[in-house]
Amino acid sequence: MGYKTIVGLEIHVELATKHKVFCNCANEYGAEANTLVCPVCLGLPGALPVLDKEALEFGIKAGIAFNSKISNLVRMDRKNYFYPDLVKGYQISQADLPLCDGGYVEIELEEETKKINLERIHIEEDTGKQLHTDESSTLLDFNRCGVPLIEIVTKPDMSSAEEARLFLDKLRATLKYIGVSNVKMEEGSLRCDVNINVVNMESGKKSNISEIKNLNSFKGVVKAIEFEEKRHITLLEEGNNTERETRRWDESKGETILMRRKFGAADYRFAFDGDIPPVSLTEEEIDRIRESLPELPHDKKDRFIKEYELSSYDAGVLTQTKELASLFEDTVKYINDSKLVSNWIMGDVLRRLKDDELEIEDLKISSKDLADLLKLVKDGRINNNTGKKVLKEMFDTGKAPEVIVKEQGLIQISDEGELLSLIEKILDENEQSIIDYKNGKDRALGFLVGQIMKASKGKANPQLANKMLVEMINKR
Repeated sequence: MGYKTIVGLEIHVELATKHKVFCNCANEYGAEANTLVCPVCLGLPGALPVLDKEALEFGIKAGIAFNSKISNLVRMDRKNYFYPDLVKGYQISQADLPLCDGGYVEIELEEETKKINLERIHIEEDTGKQLHTDESSTLLDFNRCGVPLIEIVTKPDMSSAEEARLFLDKLRATLKYIGVSNVKMEEGSLRCDVNINVVNMESGKKSNISEIKNLNSFKGVVKAIEFEEKRHITLLEEGNNTERETRRWDESKGETILMRRKFGAADYRFAFDGDIPPVSLTEEEIDRIRESLPELPHDKKDRFIKEYELSSYDAGVLTQTKELASLFEDTVKYINDSKLVSNWIMGDVLRRLKDDELEIEDLKISSKDLADLLKLVKDGRINNNTGKKVLKEMFDTGKAPEVIVKEQGLIQISDEGELLSLIEKILDENEQSIIDYKNGKDRALGFLVGQIMKASKGKANPQLANKMLVEMINKR
């Protein structure tokens, strides 16, 4: 009996504006609790909200990037519900007239490209933050009240945890590319709700939808979907069904926990917010914002494939972030070898960043320094292994490769006369290895090359040394 999983996502993205969405308070992360507040974001009587222009433009940029239709009329609504950190008793959001209608994001599966359609993208304000203490009390920090959000709602087009992960990867990369959010999940800049149910492909019976709230890591999204998938299938096979409910993911237990029965739209009693006048947008204004967008990841990937003759995989890796793509392109300007640059960035540079727990923005080395290192390797002045050691030193100190090579005496020995005397000495000391090699034991050659590299302190040109070694053995 086969089952199909049906997944839709609701993604809340904090916008990286200078100010909050309806007041002039600074939009900053990490400030002392309750210092970035005013009568508007605290919901005090008589305070009037004013829609922030930058937040509106950022929302439009996101809609354009995700192929949505931008509304020419922006209207805000009140979404009524009680929550301890929602001080007004309602949230300013958008109901039946979202800023962005429809749209899609394409994800690449093993055998096809799949389009994940969007329902809508709308603007709203964030709530405050609850801080639970060890003394079983709860403190409230209202700095986050009024921080601008966009909520991106997908259609239920995903059918696995992996598809959801790919979608979120693409979404996050695009939002960062266009500069509307830092999308740092650890700071709460991107949070995700999952809506999931399953259908029995033989009988057509569906489980009721469960919503898993406020997942703050892609790993958590994947685990929550996989858990709920199994839970829904088990209930159907037992002749039961799920309730329409809201749940949360408990990382320590590895399971979802019931929070409450799921609300419907009527429970929120949406109503037009009369304190905020509607805003009309002309097509000219929307086009101006469209023209201000940078090259998007999928466009950049296509260009990298054509312009630099990279594989689809390599181009996909190098365009994951705008900073990584810039490092690649800037380096290629100094050394016209896109494949060499691609291999080093995708291999040693990304590995070093991961080992040192650094972001690409934290790099101490410039694209010119990286190109200079690759020229040393390409020209045979240092070998590949030495190049990796130099790169590590560049990461640690920020020094230029030429300086490191000179200080540590790392220039590769490519002089045949110098190598000749070195190889003769090694052969004189290892007669048995020569006999073994001539008797068909190929490992003996590797041993001799190793001895040469050891004696030269890694500076011998390995290709030239290997060639000369074979020639000299055959003459004996």
